[in-house]
Amino acid sequence: MKIAGVDEAGRGPLVGSVVAAAVILDPNNPIDGLNDSKKLTEKKREKLFIEIQEKALAWSIAEASAQEIDEINILQASLLAMRRAVENLVLQPEKVLVDGNKEPQGLLMTCEAIIGGDALHAEISAASILAKVTRDRQMVVLDQQYPHYGFAKHKGYPTKAHFEAIAQYGVIAEHRRSFGPVKRVLEGTVK
Repeated sequence: MKIAGVDEAGRGPLVGSVVAAAVILDPNNPIDGLNDSKKLTEKKREKLFIEIQEKALAWSIAEASAQEIDEINILQASLLAMRRAVENLVLQPEKVLVDGNKEPQGLLMTCEAIIGGDALHAEISAASILAKVTRDRQMVVLDQQYPHYGFAKHKGYPTKAHFEAIAQYGVIAEHRRSFGPVKRVLEGTVK
């Protein structure tokens, strides 16, 4: 049975897309060291990112933009990105294992949401790694465009440095306007 693991990265940040990945691993070509991406070093994630793409039967990365997040909320945008990742796989799985407690709607195969699945199922771990590395790389590119914000360091998360940069330089197009801290700056309610 072809099983796809699905996970996302970037639900908590104040800026950028939420990124999801779907991976169907090859049982005849195992990958050592798969784990929840947050439990791996950046160097290990980068190495596994390449290995997953080389060894998986199929993989796909998709996203939902900051504008989509603002329109439909972060949960729905995360689920949309997950659905897009599954639908973009070159091989369609018979079952999808999703990290978390919600399943993307509209898929034609069986889905199962698994809390903490990125630490329990290799397929979800692989998806977790693809999503996180992709999202982190996007933040490095954004950092090159807007060096004053420190995106390469904090990856868009709501850190003190990020709040200070928003206060000093304002909100950029990639910021999620529906998120409280960004919304307050736009409304002028932040001192």
